[in-house]
Amino acid sequence: MKISTKGRYALRLMVDLAIHDRGRPISLRDVAERQQLSDKYLEQIVTPLARVGLVRAIRGAGGGYRLTRRPEEYTVGEILRPLEGDLAPVECATDAEFCERCDQCVTVELWQEIHRAVSQVVDGTTLADLVERQLSKLADLSAPAELV
Repeated sequence: MKISTKGRYALRLMVDLAIHDRGRPISLRDVAERQQLSDKYLEQIVTPLARVGLVRAIRGAGGGYRLTRRPEEYTVGEILRPLEGDLAPVECATDAEFCERCDQCVTVELWQEIHRAVSQVVDGTTLADLVERQLSKLADLSAPAELV
């Protein structure tokens, strides 16, 4: 299973919105600049996120995007799925009717186990967890190197 650039950039977008939330909308151009991404590509990513209510678009001068909830109320899984679909490695992991051999196939159990493990990680990790990790990385980068 491979997460597409849309899924990866969606997480970066959401982390950026969470970190830079000052109570007003954040423009995609600002996010694109900070994340070194195309603002046109971010538009393609933010649309499905807005459609499912993860972000809210504010139109007009000074418009942009805001999170609809607090970062701890989002899971990584709910951010990825609007862009990636189901995160199962193969169709039969979630749809036994997909394959007529499903009831006699030993590999379906492996696919289901992989799907459960991936779901456990993405549904057990919040946007707040990613924000905390990002802020920690930024702090590590700005800390002066210790003399040995």
